[in-house]
Amino acid sequence: MGSSVRELAGATPATRDRYVDLLRVGSLGAVVLGHWLMAAVTPDGVGNLLAVVPALQPLTWLLQVMPVFFFVGGFSHALSYRSLLRKRPEGSEDSVYSAFLRARLQRLLRPTMVFVLVWGAAALLVQLLGGGGGLTGVTLRMVTQPLWFIGIYLAMVAFTPPLLRLHERYGWGAFAGLAGAAVAVDVLRFAAGVPYVEFLNFAFVWLAVHQLGFLRADGRIRLRRAALLAGGGLIAATALVAFGPYPLSMVGMPGEKVSNMAPPTLALLAHGLWLVGAVELLRAPAARLLERPRVWRTVVAANGVAMTAFLWHLTAMFGVYGALLALDVDLPEPASAAWWTQVPLRLALAAALTAALVTAFRTFERPAASAPVQGHGPLAAFGATLCLLGVLGLSMVGFGGLLDGRTALLIAIPVSAPAAVAMTLGGWLLVERAGRGMR
Repeated sequence: MGSSVRELAGATPATRDRYVDLLRVGSLGAVVLGHWLMAAVTPDGVGNLLAVVPALQPLTWLLQVMPVFFFVGGFSHALSYRSLLRKRPEGSEDSVYSAFLRARLQRLLRPTMVFVLVWGAAALLVQLLGGGGGLTGVTLRMVTQPLWFIGIYLAMVAFTPPLLRLHERYGWGAFAGLAGAAVAVDVLRFAAGVPYVEFLNFAFVWLAVHQLGFLRADGRIRLRRAALLAGGGLIAATALVAFGPYPLSMVGMPGEKVSNMAPPTLALLAHGLWLVGAVELLRAPAARLLERPRVWRTVVAANGVAMTAFLWHLTAMFGVYGALLALDVDLPEPASAAWWTQVPLRLALAAALTAALVTAFRTFERPAASAPVQGHGPLAAFGATLCLLGVLGLSMVGFGGLLDGRTALLIAIPVSAPAAVAMTLGGWLLVERAGRGMR
């Protein structure tokens, strides 16, 4: 792998924006580290460190960096879709769209399908043998939670062509429209008490951040606007949390009536704005750092396995805790001095086990051969929708209760784990078929 990374790094064109690659890896890495740090596991169960020590909740304003990943996604999607349009000017928009979906979703969904199938088989075996209690049951329930992000990302890919057209026509106005819709949703939710309207902000908040990526692709976020985004977003987020109905934590907390994450709120959008502005202000010094061959090779290597590591990092974390409990290693009270002393060991073990899982599954993150030019856009869109619903449903219901019909509410529809798996796999097959062309 070392030689291939060196070759890839050496073949990087001068026009490539290396900072975007760093942001992609850095944002996923921050999420992984945050999950490992926030887990408060004892022999009695699994809790959240931020609930044990509420004074640590301001750290989520640094560790909740998913807005940066979605911002980078908007940048990459704009470049990818425009590149396909230039390469295939004679092709219909329908075929370009299906090829775009397949190309963008391959490195996302191939490792995800493997993760779902491996964990689905393991969960089925455990429950057939009568297991599924204690830490094993918690693991089966929680290990799928990061899949919510993949569902949202699927929606961003699927909506890229129409949103890109809006951007090309209205520029900052398209972003303002989505942000304004997010404001309207929260007003209806908190001031008027309209039920279920808050779920619309899964689209409006995250697509507004995604739209900022289009603006960056066109060079429309320069230093002055980056400073305005950072300062204005931070002031707005602070004011909304201080004087509005929004909690301090930018991640979901157990027992809270309102979460900034699920569904996203206006406070989370403001948080995303300040993060986007902040990373753009750091672009120039980071670009100079990335000109160093060793640094760039590290980023290239990490990008090649980032999605696999993200998918399996909770598996590794629960594996470490399970091994510690099996070996009768004392798990101290969360946030105690002994607990903090043990943190470096737990992080090192989780990182080592994640690396082993990456070694086992990284081959599925490599893109497959390109498809023929023919395509079928509606079928691809339907497949992406099924995948979206499937992975979101699976992130909520988990693999616990696989055999007893346990369900979770996806907006207002009960979804079971078998149904979520079927939708995910069926949607992926449809995207693949559409991208390869109808025969």
